[in-house]
Amino acid sequence: MTRLLLSALALGLLLSKSLAAQTGPATLPAGTPLVVALDGNCPMRAGARIRGTLVYPVYARNILVLPKGAAVMGSVVALRPDRSRRTRAELGGDFTPFHRPEVHFDRVTLADGSIVPIVSAAVGDGAPLYEAVAPAPTKGGLLRREFNAGLSAVRGDIAEFTAPGKGDRLLQFIYARLPYHPEHIDAGTAWTFETAAAVEVPPISTEVAPVPPSPARMRHFWDEPAPIPMEASNTGAWIVKASLRDPLSSATSQAGQAIQATVAEPIYTAEHGLAVPQGAVLTGTVTRARHSRSFGRAGVLSFNFTQLTLPSSETQSIETRLTGADSAGQFALNSEGQVTSKPRDKITIPLILALMASRPLDIDEGKAHGPHATAGKNAVGGSAGLSLVGTIVAVAGGSPYVAAGIGYWGAARSFYARWIAHGQEIVFPKDTRIVVETTLRKTSPLRPMSQP
Repeated sequence: MTRLLLSALALGLLLSKSLAAQTGPATLPAGTPLVVALDGNCPMRAGARIRGTLVYPVYARNILVLPKGAAVMGSVVALRPDRSRRTRAELGGDFTPFHRPEVHFDRVTLADGSIVPIVSAAVGDGAPLYEAVAPAPTKGGLLRREFNAGLSAVRGDIAEFTAPGKGDRLLQFIYARLPYHPEHIDAGTAWTFETAAAVEVPPISTEVAPVPPSPARMRHFWDEPAPIPMEASNTGAWIVKASLRDPLSSATSQAGQAIQATVAEPIYTAEHGLAVPQGAVLTGTVTRARHSRSFGRAGVLSFNFTQLTLPSSETQSIETRLTGADSAGQFALNSEGQVTSKPRDKITIPLILALMASRPLDIDEGKAHGPHATAGKNAVGGSAGLSLVGTIVAVAGGSPYVAAGIGYWGAARSFYARWIAHGQEIVFPKDTRIVVETTLRKTSPLRPMSQP
């Protein structure tokens, strides 16, 4: 009898643990935004099947419905000409007819292998997602800020040779030297789309497999600083992850423009009370917007939120600081939450191209000059301007002046793009995921709501 009772107790504990590690069946309403990133390179071909993973977890009524990393399947439904990229490539000797793919996602595969069909429209604005995290406040004035910007640019240059995926970047660099090369959709390309109909999701396991700790390695000066953990800096404040309801851009937004964002993930207190529910609405304004200008001056965009409206229609006054954002564009955040473009190296590439362009005109005194030496210098000069096409033309022509002219054309293009052309605009499409830290206002503190 005792053994029977112990067995029943053990079975009950096992079942309760299993049930606690699962979510019940749930329904994602139509219009739920999903962000999917491509797992690996995919052929740029209509009809090609693609596989991606969810970048963010998806909640419904404060319950996890689809975990981060869930597999999402789709296909390439159409190819559209990328005219601006084609023009830039042709000016550099690359005549590949570049395209932008339109993709359609049709199902989610859960960890247990079950398939959840989804309905969505085709999307064609895929681009790599860059995560920006606001740094800790730093001391120093203008010189310190300029030094940090230069250091960030140098780190970006070194990352091209040291960051993961360097083998694929090298292959793409070699491809770009050719007058024609195959296309593919890059791994990491992400698309944001909304479900066109409600999605029925069966119960899923919420157990997370333990992740072995990564081996510690020595950090070098060229490594980007480790991101600061997103934890509230004062009692009663919350780190809120939300999705923008409307697009924002440094080119079109105006100071004073009203903005809203929907809380994407619920926040719970240490006592397991619901502090900020999923679906709550942040309301605020654009505080500063300046479009990009010539001579490489990038756009600037700042915004904050001053009200939090709960699903019960209760409104609380808050102050916020933007601490993180993901978007299809390389930008940076300062310690005040202002968004600017990521510092760009404006010297190294133009200088290298100018030195290569000058090689055909370089005459070494007292050294023998033969056709092979002349052809080699002409090849270096021509490759600086029009890659392989420039190399062939420079060598075939035999004139060092023609070769140097082709090289200086490339150096001038690089100089114009970095120093004279308009800088980068700051663009946040609809459903961009942002992270804000709320801080208390003396007039109306942020209060955790009771658990429903």
